[in-house]
Amino acid sequence: MNKNLWGDQGVAISLSMVLLMGIILVVLIRGGSVKIGPALVAVLFGFFLASSSAAPDINDALDEITESISEIGT
Repeated sequence: MNKNLWGDQGVAISLSMVLLMGIILVVLIRGGSVKIGPALVAVLFGFFLASSSAAPDINDALDEITESISEIGT
């Protein structure tokens, strides 16, 4: 079971991360650092990774990192 540390805020953080990663990917493609082929492979890798058995562990690790970062300023 995937336990979210922030309740509904976890959804906002997930959507923010998706948006941020999407913007970074677009900038890298437009800047010529990443071609469209490798970018498509990276997107498909992320899509399939999200549906794998490793997804809950990755989400837990990202939740812990996000919580640690948010506690730095307090």
